Amino acid sequence: MSQPKLLLLGPPGAGKGTQSSNLVERFGVEHVTTGDALRSNKGMDISDLGLEYDTPGEYMDAGELVPDAVVNEIVKTALEEADGFVLDGYPRNLDQAEYLDSITDLDVVASLSVSRDELVGRLTGRRVCSDCGTNYHVEFDQPEEEGVCDECGSDLVQRDDDTEETVRERLRVFDENTQPVIDFYDEQGELVEIDGEGTPDEVWANLEAAVEERL
Repeated sequence: MSQPKLLLLGPPGAGKGTQSSNLVERFGVEHVTTGDALRSNKGMDISDLGLEYDTPGEYMDAGELVPDAVVNEIVKTALEEADGFVLDGYPRNLDQAEYLDSITDLDVVASLSVSRDELVGRLTGRRVCSDCGTNYHVEFDQPEEEGVCDECGSDLVQRDDDTEETVRERLRVFDENTQPVIDFYDEQGELVEIDGEGTPDEVWANLEAAVEERL
């Protein structure tokens, strides 16, 4: 039997990265993210799509948003090469969801549900090592010495996109673009909603049980 095909949805700060890693380890699937797929396929020939550029890398180098048609092709390639996967960060809009629905049959679609205030607290409290990139949190995952990375001793900083104003804008964009994706799967009767507000272990226990029940 082939490995399961899983889709994990949720807003920024919901814990998709952590729970995707758990799914990869538990079910032996590949973790497919849009960012990783784009970076590993920067040189893909997309000239037949009739777009402005001939490779995804040209959009990225120009600082332009990669068109849905390109992202769709890259994700399709990544999924075809994977024996089972957990898809994280795609689809981001309804058009992408409908495209995904046309190219693969998902076994489980899970959505991590977290309140707005909780998301803002998680994201604005994140601190990142300025050198090695290790993540910490002012409340949930503090370093041994305040403001100093445990791994390399460099200063911890707040990323520009983790300020409250930016975080609230990211969540607004999520509501506008990606909430319709969640509604799409819900209307199809495929959506499994997971309470994402517990500890990572508590969320994982609920997610693992929900996935196993549907496989």
